[in-house]
Amino acid sequence: MSEPVNVAIIYYSSTGNVHALATGAAEGARKAGADVRMRRVAELAPDHVVAGKAEWAEHVDSTSDIPEASHDDLTWADAVLLGTPTRFGAMASQLKQFIDTTGPIWEQGLLAGKVYSGFTSTYTNHGGQESTLLSLYNVVYHWGGVIVPPGYTDPVQYELGNPYGTSHISGFGPPTEVHLNTVRHQAARATEIAQALKQARG
Repeated sequence: MSEPVNVAIIYYSSTGNVHALATGAAEGARKAGADVRMRRVAELAPDHVVAGKAEWAEHVDSTSDIPEASHDDLTWADAVLLGTPTRFGAMASQLKQFIDTTGPIWEQGLLAGKVYSGFTSTYTNHGGQESTLLSLYNVVYHWGGVIVPPGYTDPVQYELGNPYGTSHISGFGPPTEVHLNTVRHQAARATEIAQALKQARG
């Protein structure tokens, strides 16, 4: 019997949209047989800024029980799904700050050879979804990882149409079941390819 794949879902969410996608990703990975860790990165915004937006403050409070991401989560994982809202066409500073601390484990080669995939949410249509995911994947090039996008590998992909990674538009409301099915497929695909790589390496 093959050894289970370890999948880390590491994300930042301010008001809950990316959190909902991360939850869907965790469901998809588990259904594909993975052991899953769902981790949020630390909130960097000042308390008074967070408190000034009710849904932001409520989300921070309601997800306080989710452990913060650590380097151990990255080294433990065979596959990592990274989620972030768009900030001016790039990943949120909270996720970038976490990534920027990974130099010591990157230097040891501990981030290489893993499967990586990304998902995002923007407020508007054409609000930087693809540029955000591409900026995320630039990190993976440096880590020496294997990028596994969803592509058009399932009929659900034709409903949302982003082969780079699951993308949501928050201005139209919270993630729908189509978004969740898409990110479940993406996570399952990443899990399956990570499993194949793990088996091939013995």
